[in-house]
Amino acid sequence: MKIPFSPPYIDNSVINEVVDSLRSGWITSGPKVKALEEEIKSFSGAKEALCVNSWTSGAIMMLRWLGVKADDEVIVPAYTYSATALAVLHAGAKPVMVDSGKDFNISVDAIRKAITPKTKAIIPVDIAGFPCDYDHMMELVNEPEIRNLFKAETSVQETLGRILVMNDAAHSLGAYYNRNQRTGCETDIAVFSLHAVKNVTTAEGGAICLNLPAPFDNAELYRELRMMSLNCQTKDAFSKSKAGGWRYDIVGLGMKINMADVNAAIGLAQIREYPELLKERKRVFATYTKAFERCSWAVVPPSIAGEKESSYHIYALRINDFTEEQRDRMIDEIAKSGVAVNVHFIPMPMLSFFKSLGYDIKDYPQAYENFKGEISLPIYPQLDDEKLDFIIKTVKAAYETVVSAT
Repeated sequence: MKIPFSPPYIDNSVINEVVDSLRSGWITSGPKVKALEEEIKSFSGAKEALCVNSWTSGAIMMLRWLGVKADDEVIVPAYTYSATALAVLHAGAKPVMVDSGKDFNISVDAIRKAITPKTKAIIPVDIAGFPCDYDHMMELVNEPEIRNLFKAETSVQETLGRILVMNDAAHSLGAYYNRNQRTGCETDIAVFSLHAVKNVTTAEGGAICLNLPAPFDNAELYRELRMMSLNCQTKDAFSKSKAGGWRYDIVGLGMKINMADVNAAIGLAQIREYPELLKERKRVFATYTKAFERCSWAVVPPSIAGEKESSYHIYALRINDFTEEQRDRMIDEIAKSGVAVNVHFIPMPMLSFFKSLGYDIKDYPQAYENFKGEISLPIYPQLDDEKLDFIIKTVKAAYETVVSAT
């Protein structure tokens, strides 16, 4: 049986929405992008939502809006995909990596120890879709001692008056931070990924959620950022295409990172079905947990803790007391049966580029501990009971094969 790791969910509603966009004669940024923004805004509870062409470009733009510069520091987890730190570097600042907790997510204690007068922002990551500890994080940046340490150097920073918290919510669209609050509105800014493997996809894309405190005007900021995402051009292509609407101006140094309608159409159809799709992801997650929580060698990933609940994006199974080499052999054994699995993530200090910048995995022991035994299992709505049973038996057999050969 061949089981892919993360195929996109494409049904007739998605195909019809895309065909509608193609037949409309308008395929770049237009009405479907705006409709998707409204759906994400409503679904997440964010004050405003701006769709862009990727998580990475959205994060870069927001850091540039904040005004980070060389020698400014942005705290990120060592255990995440490289885009989190690469966005900081592209924006011109320095990523300060800190260790994780056993739930994969960034340690708030480690954040506290890493804050200096150069710290301008913190980018926590909801690994696998399980929300970070945002109550304590927001309390931390608002502590008088931490606020007094903050050195504002731009008008935006002066208005905020403290370290910015920007949630890397790439995995967590649909997660609950508490029973009445989904991710997307729990920090100053949250950025979702809508990449091809995400729970809701636009093939490539991202969505910036704005929740800045007063005196910021999030609606006005949305308009400013929308223009910034279009090279700071005062009219978008849709407006310019109307009779007599050709004249425009360029009013700043922007970026070209807008989302196209033909991409937004995919996400628009999916997000309308997402509550049901989310139930199916939860079904798959629960099936795995029921099967593996009885195994002494398995550490099942977090899904619900207090009022927090995952988006069920990744099933990050960990194998107790395995070396990295044993984990890799187990993945090879699983692959022999046609089941595609993955690893989330190789900690950034283990990657050649970040090693060349001086980062060392020895400084992040929990990140390495999380990584060395982690195997991500397929999780998506199309997995029926027969396929799940096959995956579970395959994983258990692969473990026994590796252990017996040791």
